[in-house]
Amino acid sequence: MDTLKMDAPPMGDPEIAALPMDARFRALHRQPRPLVLTNAWDAGSARLVASQGAAAIATTSAGVAWSLGYRDGDLLPLDEHVACVRRIRRVIDVPLSVDIESGYSDDPAAVGAAVARFVDAGAVGINLQDGSAPPALLCRKIAAARAAALGAGVDLYINIRCDVFARQLAPAGARVGETLQRARLYREAGADGLFPLAVTDPAEIAALAAGTDLLLNVIAWPGLPPVAQLAALGVRRVSTGSWLPQAMWAHAARLAREFGTHGGSQALVDEAEAYGTVNALLPAPDQAGL
Repeated sequence: MDTLKMDAPPMGDPEIAALPMDARFRALHRQPRPLVLTNAWDAGSARLVASQGAAAIATTSAGVAWSLGYRDGDLLPLDEHVACVRRIRRVIDVPLSVDIESGYSDDPAAVGAAVARFVDAGAVGINLQDGSAPPALLCRKIAAARAAALGAGVDLYINIRCDVFARQLAPAGARVGETLQRARLYREAGADGLFPLAVTDPAEIAALAAGTDLLLNVIAWPGLPPVAQLAALGVRRVSTGSWLPQAMWAHAARLAREFGTHGGSQALVDEAEAYGTVNALLPAPDQAGL
């Protein structure tokens, strides 16, 4: 098994690394290569991803919910989510973006208040999604989120997950147009990035990138082109979403099943990282707030 790298520096331009967290996160979206985000779900996974040289950390709302014993889908109590973000922020020294789903409320004022709490916990970016709700509602949430962040002195990067493709909210041939129409509204409301979940076709990706001023984010998905091709198509950010915790869940389930059935421990030993390596990856109490 590969040995975990300890305290690896963020990859990329040292001048970017010297910027304040919010400015750094924005600058990472403007490099020749798209920003690649391996999504984390708790402090341990965030520290692990950062140790591999990640320039920034983003969370997966599904992974966070599962790790805390809840189903995904706006069901995670806000207090628990904010506490999780604080734990992640304590163990990393790179920018942190948080997936807050639909903001946990249809009241824009409540969404703004929630965003203020996430910013206070250390987030410099958020993902906010429209789902099947009217775009006008999300626009009001975006405006509230922007105002809350500015009030806290943070230039928050607001990435909008648009579900036109994922939920098939328009006919196949009209999804690019519908997404771009929403993108114009979201941009006017104060968004920075566009994240059309489940888009994989190169021609559609190129049309989306060319058709909006919002920076395009795509997610790992069956059939998604490689990063080099995505860069040529105009993509500025690529993320893993919940695929990593799903993969780890499948792996752990197989090992647990084999151990429960046969009682043998060899597979556990053979496939495990060394205890000391894992334990040393986490900061000591006097290293809090890296």
